[in-house]
Amino acid sequence: MTDGIGRPQSVAVFGGGSDIGLATARRLVEHGTTRVVLAARDPARLPGAEALRAAGAHVEAIAFDADAPETHAAVVAQAGEIDLAVVAFGVLGDQERAERDPLAAAALARTNAVGGIALLTALAEHMRAQGHGAIAVLSSVAAERPRRANFAYGASKAALDAFAQGLGDALAPEGIHVMVVRPGFVHTKMTAGLPPAPLSTDADAVARAIEDGLRRRAPVVWAPGALRWAFAVIRHLPRPLFRRLKR
Repeated sequence: MTDGIGRPQSVAVFGGGSDIGLATARRLVEHGTTRVVLAARDPARLPGAEALRAAGAHVEAIAFDADAPETHAAVVAQAGEIDLAVVAFGVLGDQERAERDPLAAAALARTNAVGGIALLTALAEHMRAQGHGAIAVLSSVAAERPRRANFAYGASKAALDAFAQGLGDALAPEGIHVMVVRPGFVHTKMTAGLPPAPLSTDADAVARAIEDGLRRRAPVVWAPGALRWAFAVIRHLPRPLFRRLKR
């Protein structure tokens, strides 16, 4: 359960190796979270778990495969009581290959969209049964208007983003909070080697934005916040101008 001022005591990170997911868990542990479940494809190889234990949290690592939606309900049940779920997994994919290879395009969509939607559905049922909970869903600014340079990734995140928003509306009357998180370019192991985009940030800054958004029960958070206004413009660019955007 949450404590007397609404802070989650039990947090589950799906995508337990995610830099943003781990940074969020570390920040929450610093502020009172006592139990962290890290759900990952290889639970034996989660170096971030030791830092969380050193900070005083009880940490459990469980197996989770985003590409096996038939197992998601069982994995969520194994996680036990969840005050906050952080849906933090995803793949960038290969845009050039996804444009030409149906299997590559399908694999990207299966992980980011289908896997995320299946997990969110399982989490919603779990939280309905326990009577409380919150979910932070890592989307992307690429979901706002997929661009030529990464539309395969952007489209997969757009599907997840839209589903999460609708789920949040459905769960709000039951007191369950769903928050969509839209980071820009984040310096993590997933983006290592890529040239940074304007308004780049890091995992710790995104974690701070997530914690603040949860406190405010915000439906959507941008990281950094200035991206909200940048994309308010980008969203309405005429198509000929939009096509000229390089990144």
